Amino acid sequence: MDKRQSLKTIMGREQLNNASQCPACGRNFTMGETVVLACGGWEGGPKLVHENDAVFDEATDSYVERRCYEGRKNP
Repeated sequence: MDKRQSLKTIMGREQLNNASQCPACGRNFTMGETVVLACGGWEGGPKLVHENDAVFDEATDSYVERRCYEGRKNP
């Protein structure tokens, strides 16, 4: 299985109970959305974010929150 696919998930009831809001964009999650486990500018480890708010970084083989990724590329 591709590493990207293994980090994606479809938002379900259990995930909604544990993470109701995306830390990357602030919008609420809805059932059935595709989310990814991504690192970002927040405290703690990787968190679930909307797939379109993250970029897959080939160098680290993981998803990174889009603004954080762009900040690394354009210091």
